[in-house]
Amino acid sequence: MKTYYVYIVKCADQSYYTGITNNIERRLYGHNHGINPDCYTYKRQPVKLMFVQDFSNPKDAIAAEKQIKGWSRKKKEALFQGDWNKIHESAKCKNITTHVHHKKLSLDSARDDKTGTWMPKKLNTNCYPDSDRYYRSS
Repeated sequence: MKTYYVYIVKCADQSYYTGITNNIERRLYGHNHGINPDCYTYKRQPVKLMFVQDFSNPKDAIAAEKQIKGWSRKKKEALFQGDWNKIHESAKCKNITTHVHHKKLSLDSARDDKTGTWMPKKLNTNCYPDSDRYYRSS
């Protein structure tokens, strides 16, 4: 069975790059030796490995990579430090439109005007992340 890795490297310009690979050593070598000129890290060498998590299922690895790419710099740094309280605090939606800032609304506002039936609204997944699934074990 193949192992897949989601990783984060810190680039020479202090930016972070999140990626996925099935061979972490080869991938880090590629980042640090400029194999691909189209790669984000090509002009940002050297890179330093900050985080790596292994997965046996490629779909889980891809989902984790996409999720982490959406995280703020602050949240990624909390991950490097293993500060789970900061990670959870960073996961909370803080914008003014979040549900915690509003009074409870009637479900009538979510009814479809044509049919009169209740229509679920698409949730902002940034406000309700399922991030616990992808934390490295301590």
